[in-house]
Amino acid sequence: MTSLIMILSLEQLEKFNISGPRYTSYPTAPNWVDTFTEQDYRRTLQAFDCHRDRLSLYVHIPFCPKMCYYCGCNVLIRKPSDEVGDRYIDYLDKEMKLVTSEWSTPATVNQLHWGGGTPTYLSAPQLARLFSLIQSRFQIASGAECAIEVDPRTLRLEQVKTLADIGFNRISMGIQDTNSMVQAAINRVQPTDMVQTCVEWVRKHHLSLNFDLIYGLPHQTPATIADTIQDIIKMAPDRIALYSYAHVPWLKSHQSLLNPDHIPVGRDKLALFITAREHLLAHGYQAIGMDHFAKASDGLALAYREGVLHRNFMGYTLKPADDSVGFGLTAIGQFRNAFTQNVKTMGQYIALLDEGRLPIERGLNLTPDDLRRQWAIQSIMCHFKLDFMAYHHQFGSTIDALPGVMSHLRTCEKDGLITLNEYGLKVTELGQFFVRIVAMGFDAYLGHQTGFSKTI
Repeated sequence: MTSLIMILSLEQLEKFNISGPRYTSYPTAPNWVDTFTEQDYRRTLQAFDCHRDRLSLYVHIPFCPKMCYYCGCNVLIRKPSDEVGDRYIDYLDKEMKLVTSEWSTPATVNQLHWGGGTPTYLSAPQLARLFSLIQSRFQIASGAECAIEVDPRTLRLEQVKTLADIGFNRISMGIQDTNSMVQAAINRVQPTDMVQTCVEWVRKHHLSLNFDLIYGLPHQTPATIADTIQDIIKMAPDRIALYSYAHVPWLKSHQSLLNPDHIPVGRDKLALFITAREHLLAHGYQAIGMDHFAKASDGLALAYREGVLHRNFMGYTLKPADDSVGFGLTAIGQFRNAFTQNVKTMGQYIALLDEGRLPIERGLNLTPDDLRRQWAIQSIMCHFKLDFMAYHHQFGSTIDALPGVMSHLRTCEKDGLITLNEYGLKVTELGQFFVRIVAMGFDAYLGHQTGFSKTI
């Protein structure tokens, strides 16, 4: 597919390189409202049936010892401190107590994910304590996927051992790039031998391993990213997420520390992704959705082949539960009929919990129209297709009842992004690189949103 870069005209690149959502949710987060109240959240929780339904849990640990200049996450820069970690865990427990007070029996958890920030900012004893508190308020299902994001610069063998002992089975390691010039530019220096040592610890304790990589960073070229992929392949992670760098300094001011003259864009950025993709495919990884890769034997690859892949705020994932509760600063919850998000400042988070209130800042109750469009967007983003008959069976209506959708799809067909007939659509090989554009035609809110990253 390297030839794709050459066959796309500058006019096509300009047409396709537009701002748009990544559709880790629909409706997307900018459309959630602060009129979604604590009472709305409580009603959402009360609608959950602990006797029948299963949960995913997300716990946000916001602390990092230093800022990575590319970062788009919600983080707080703090020097390593047991006191900071202990206090935060105390308040996470307060929040869990308030949430679970809405249920008469402990909910069963099929998936647990700790993200950040840097969850391994917490010491090994703190990691064990937090997991124990979760176990005291929830029933962790046998075989549940328990995953945690780690930073090789702060990871310690004692933490890996503790994570394995308490029940974690997947490690997601932030790598981004192995080139020293790129690492220096983004303020994230982690020599490859450091990463290799962490990998050996993870393998020794029989944990599955994910790597997160980013393309579009300063000083990256097809040659350097090919070298990075070769470094990664030697360490043989089970899954790889290859994310597009979103340069949004108007939202993340620290990104202005990156020299824009060194950031690849357009054709140059697309070449990075295609180069990395080709190397991964050549070494036995299967492409999953628009930016994930997995060994053929991995559960994510199996889910993709079986058509049961899901997309959420963690990227592409399995969907062992229809509802997800988020705990911690800025944490997001995703329910069948609502989204929720916690407050963004530590002062607010602590004050609300001290008052015995859920620290909710905003959310959204989904309408029937939202759910129809969400279903279609999920199908396109996860499976590169949309079955019109399945849509009709699910909702009792037709796609052409959604205003403007068929016109958009005909344009996508003309541009070579999809094939279209009376039974549905399939995203072409070209369209897979620009699948966000196909999905955007189903977004009823798009004209009211700004600030998204470019599709390339």
